Amino acid sequence: MSTNISSNEKEDATTSAKDSSKGKDTDLAFASVAELSGALAAGKTSSVELTTLFLSRLRRIGSSLNAVATLMEESALAAAKRADAERKSGIPRQPLHGIPYAAKDLLDTKGVATTWGSLQFKDRIPSADATAIARLAEAGAILVGKLAMVELAGGAGYRFASASAQGPGRNPWNPNHWTGGSSSGSGAAVGAGLVPFALGSETWGSIMCPSSYCGISGLRPTYGRVSRHGAMPLCFTLDKIGPLARTAEDLETVLDAIAGEDPADPSTLRGAWKSSPAPERLRIGVFPDKTWDGYQKEAVTLGAAALKTLEAKGHRFVPVTLPDFPFDAVLFTILASEAAASFEPLISSGRHVDLIDPLSKIGLLPGTTISAADYVNALRRRSLAIRAMAELFTKVDVLAGPSFPSSASPIEANLETWYALPTDPLGAPGNLCGLPAASVPCGFDASGLPLGVTFMAAAGNESLCLAAAKAYQRETDWHRRRPRAA
Repeated sequence: MSTNISSNEKEDATTSAKDSSKGKDTDLAFASVAELSGALAAGKTSSVELTTLFLSRLRRIGSSLNAVATLMEESALAAAKRADAERKSGIPRQPLHGIPYAAKDLLDTKGVATTWGSLQFKDRIPSADATAIARLAEAGAILVGKLAMVELAGGAGYRFASASAQGPGRNPWNPNHWTGGSSSGSGAAVGAGLVPFALGSETWGSIMCPSSYCGISGLRPTYGRVSRHGAMPLCFTLDKIGPLARTAEDLETVLDAIAGEDPADPSTLRGAWKSSPAPERLRIGVFPDKTWDGYQKEAVTLGAAALKTLEAKGHRFVPVTLPDFPFDAVLFTILASEAAASFEPLISSGRHVDLIDPLSKIGLLPGTTISAADYVNALRRRSLAIRAMAELFTKVDVLAGPSFPSSASPIEANLETWYALPTDPLGAPGNLCGLPAASVPCGFDASGLPLGVTFMAAAGNESLCLAAAKAYQRETDWHRRRPRAA
């Protein structure tokens, strides 16, 4: 018996198959690390399939968002084939085994350009991997590319989003808005489903900002938790390496792989990192409403709504006030001094005038005028700030509030005026004192741009801020939303 199928029916069947395949690819692109790991273990996909998918998305979508510095197709596919072979042979690996990822272009990669977001360093080819990159390789993760960033991680200051070798980072929720800096490509890549997770860095806001702007989860670890060996030095006593991912659970998984003591980085905390259980009911410190004066209204209301969600699950609010301390001024003094020291060769050679942004061309110079006495006094004052914040954390498990003062700024905005607020209630104390914090999405403003809520804990207590973030994500689905453009 024969069956005749019309050409229209054949075309409909082909279209349906293509749509089904496209739907599967999109679902994989926006799956969490935990979900991808489960799919690999169940044989529903392979590392080669995932790596091919994410390389394709980085190439197609990443370029339109100015998110990609360098694709690493050949080495990534070779690593994916090894991962699949290892899985078939039963070699046990960590949860990241076979999972693709990308890294901010300030982390050294052996034989692959690491440009620090600057055309001045476009020919810089490291001879070894950064420790964080090496540890992810050991865990079986697959590096598919290097991601765009603000030039010199914003250490020279910058006025416009275009301060990057790749151009302005375009937000996957609205390409006419910025991704945030300085981990601009990391935020866009995770937000657009171009990689399941990425590495970024923060000196002051560079993980929290793109996480909030791009509607994803981000973790700033305790200072010294993750080795900075092989990372561009901006500020010796402030820089931190951390992950950006779909979920807070994924952040913890990545932290497990990259954290721990490193003899090559004397600033790393002693011993191995191990998560610890959090209280069933967290004490959440909340600041007075006036703390958020000048913030976008929706940033405040959505942040408050996020905390109400946790309160409804039995977590307890504790009203607190921030210690009366010039966190912002002390932090700026240390940052400017150390940035000038890090880039002294650039300044002395006169090449700083060739940096991209008009502010960057002169932005390193003020740090050269700060006296040694002022720098040392700032360090001494930081010790007082650390003590004051430690005392505050005897009353609460986490401090919470809006991740950033607003949703993503327009691409053409003058960032000096856009961010003209007198204080940064969570970011300044957190970065000055080296405190861990997790930002997770908590909704959208009227224009459809994401906003985030941040949970900050005492030094060494990543488990607490992650516990709060995971508790919130169990009750909400903001982290599962996908931008239409992606």
